[in-house]
Amino acid sequence: MSAQKRSKRPLKAYSTKAVSAVMAGAMIFSGASAVFADTTATTAATTNTQSVGIFSDVKTGFWAEKHIYKLASQGIVVGNNGLFRPGDSVTQQEAVLMALRFMKLQDKVDNSSAVALPTDFKVTNYYKDYVVLAFQQGLLDKATEMAPDNLKTSWGERKASREWIAELLIRALGKSADAAVAASAPTGFADDAKVSVNKRGYINVAVNLKLANGLDGNRFDPQGAVTRAQLATFFSRAEAHNTVEYDNTVSGTISQLSDGKLSVYNNGKTSTYTLGASTAYYTSASESRINLSDIQPYTKVTVIGATYNAAYVEVTDPTQQVESLSGSFAMVAPGNKLWLKSATGFTEYYYDETTTFVDANGTSIEPASLVADSIVTLQRETYSGSHKVVKVQVTSGVVNKTTTGTVQSIDLTGKSITFKNAAGTVETFKWEDGTSLFTYQASVLQPAELKTGSAVKYTVKDNVLRSVEVTEGIERTVQGVLTELTSSTVVYKKTDGTREVKLLATKPAIVIPNMNSAVADDLIADTVGGDKIQLTLNSSDQVIKIEVLSRQIDQFSGATVIDYNSKTQLLTVMDTDKKAHVVQLDEKTKLTYEGVLPNLTSVGARLTENRKVNIKAIGQRALSLEVVTKYEGTVTAVNVSARTIVLKLNDGQSLTLPSPQLIDLFGKTNPTVTDIPVGSYVTASLTAGQDLIAVLKVKTVLQVEAATVNSGTNRLSIKWNGGTSEINPYAIPLTNEAGESIKLSAVKSGDFLNVTFDGSTPLAIQLVKLTTGQISSVDTAANKLVVKEYAGSAQNFVVSGGARIIRDSATTTALSNLTTADRVEIRKDTDGATVIRVLPQLTRSFSRYDSTTNSLVTKRANLNDKYQFTLASNVYIHQGDTTLSVQSLKENDNIIMYFNNDIVVEIVKQ
Repeated sequence: MSAQKRSKRPLKAYSTKAVSAVMAGAMIFSGASAVFADTTATTAATTNTQSVGIFSDVKTGFWAEKHIYKLASQGIVVGNNGLFRPGDSVTQQEAVLMALRFMKLQDKVDNSSAVALPTDFKVTNYYKDYVVLAFQQGLLDKATEMAPDNLKTSWGERKASREWIAELLIRALGKSADAAVAASAPTGFADDAKVSVNKRGYINVAVNLKLANGLDGNRFDPQGAVTRAQLATFFSRAEAHNTVEYDNTVSGTISQLSDGKLSVYNNGKTSTYTLGASTAYYTSASESRINLSDIQPYTKVTVIGATYNAAYVEVTDPTQQVESLSGSFAMVAPGNKLWLKSATGFTEYYYDETTTFVDANGTSIEPASLVADSIVTLQRETYSGSHKVVKVQVTSGVVNKTTTGTVQSIDLTGKSITFKNAAGTVETFKWEDGTSLFTYQASVLQPAELKTGSAVKYTVKDNVLRSVEVTEGIERTVQGVLTELTSSTVVYKKTDGTREVKLLATKPAIVIPNMNSAVADDLIADTVGGDKIQLTLNSSDQVIKIEVLSRQIDQFSGATVIDYNSKTQLLTVMDTDKKAHVVQLDEKTKLTYEGVLPNLTSVGARLTENRKVNIKAIGQRALSLEVVTKYEGTVTAVNVSARTIVLKLNDGQSLTLPSPQLIDLFGKTNPTVTDIPVGSYVTASLTAGQDLIAVLKVKTVLQVEAATVNSGTNRLSIKWNGGTSEINPYAIPLTNEAGESIKLSAVKSGDFLNVTFDGSTPLAIQLVKLTTGQISSVDTAANKLVVKEYAGSAQNFVVSGGARIIRDSATTTALSNLTTADRVEIRKDTDGATVIRVLPQLTRSFSRYDSTTNSLVTKRANLNDKYQFTLASNVYIHQGDTTLSVQSLKENDNIIMYFNNDIVVEIVKQ
């Protein structure tokens, strides 16, 4: 290819004069002197090549990196000695030259004629020709710019303001008429009153076109100075609305991407670029870099780069411009033709040397190896009109193989398994009934016992699964009846009547319906009436969980003793439904009384008439007997008039009990039954006669704030909406949010704690995780938000349990009340709700920093203003994405301070 093909117009060779103008424009971003205007074409080309690289002061991840890189690749901005200085301000005369280059009008400047401007309209000599051209092209309004009030200082060297740049930008796009229409509408920003009347329409259009955004606190800061990074961003975004065609910029569809080359097709022409280590990759939907591997062929892109070397690639539409069709393969014919069978004969398709052919596993094959009657899928491009076949894949043929992979999904109804094989290809095969197909460590598995994610070796013959051997399992489950349980093994009877033994893992989880904190002793192992269980096995085939599915026993909670015969060891009781039952005690019966394990002789003395007992039995044989001294369960009803409460016990049974003589409830003085919320978990300790509740302790979990912490004396004072209290946490478990043990020294004043109380006695303390930072995004539809912590990491929150948003003492619940300008502190409440406290803010003028007290002093508008503020030890001070030190702040700097408990945690320099 002798000349590069383009989608827009041929590459134009800059004249010496044009190159000089381009290089002079570098002063906009490099702070270079006018000597650059005389640089030769050779020097210009060298400098432009340097500018395409990443500037040393624009680090990867910098917020404007994409836009700076894009304009540098187009030659619109260049660096100086490898620097860009993104935070420096831009003057009005520099911005004018930038706008002319953006409009490709810089060549129209007439350097040969004398330029006459009013004496009091001061512009640096080098820029005069360009400023005159800007007036001639309608880029500047003469009446506004030359107004007497606008000429008190040098016009050209004045820092360009945000509202002035907005006007310049909209005029450069030729949208002044749109600005006139929008001139009477308010901008919607909090500082709208500060916007100059003749700039309001331009700001509205710039915001509507998404060229400019507001700042923290919903402000536009119309008189604020524009930095070089900001100006690059403005003009980069504006290119989407510009009709100018840049010489080294091509847009189209990727027709080929391989071997470090990228070809772009547009309107019948193909441009091929070399991709190098310095090529930058982005998407139009994001400001962040992507990798070359994230770019797919046949997607739409914009490529910038001269002499066939891509400096900048931006994906503008990630949808691959291809269509798929399937059919029965017939043959490959001469002339790169491929035929598929159709109802009326054959359909012909074309391919070329770039078309890829792969088998069902994704392995590359030759077109000649395709087998007649195989089912193939063709992908054809849709962007050129020729519909060339770009990929041919065999989707169904005769398969005979043994290979390895992982199980992706199992269809028990359709009797098929989807695997991801060792080559990374996903494939599905069916199995036939009547064979012992699935095995694991010499054990035969049922299809339902096979788990997704398991590593397997599988054999396929004539397209049908013949064997699947699990080589490395993940968690799987088996079911049966528990017949025996030791400290290290569990024995269960399978549905076919055979027994199997499994080793227990360390501390397996025990789950029994309607029972909190179940332990192994709560399981019932019996050859006749043992629990029906489900065992969860890990990859080592050890039991990590035992779950009771159903029980074959009778349970009588709160049954009344009618008679006990110590000779026959027969016990007659009446259940709460007034039905009598007789059970047999023996040496295997588990006996309990107030936590003590008595023997049959001693317990007999306590089985007197009317004594309350809890019994578990299989048929007439008693498995366990507990002499009742207390009940634990959940309050399901409170009847004030009848003076009763109803408890649902841990075993699922309900008891109606008289109102307690004493109620112990944290935070309440002399509580009554009406203070007990339905759903509360309680412990009811009985009187000696078992007929009354002596004390009812209500278990509560309360979120409190640590007021003072003294780890030396093990003292912790807490405050909540009911007052303050002191806790000695010495013997109380103290954990973080993950349940890991921590020391009291890890807790500080202001932290939130979840304290579990049994009545008024604290049982456990958990430190609540706090996330503090700026909201990055809010998705009200999905109830999600992202917060960027001051430490720099982003935290995602799914508000599944509802939200409580606290702003200036007012509480709301809708996420739509939050904005990306808000700084927040987020925590989870005990009920699962997400508590979002919006941090208050103040805008002030900086005066000085007092290092002795670590406080910041601001200027006061009146004597009532608070002017001294304490800084957090890790206070985040920044301007945009640039982190600052407190010593870098200067007198009269405008700052916004954000507070957490009256401590400054963030300072934003304006």
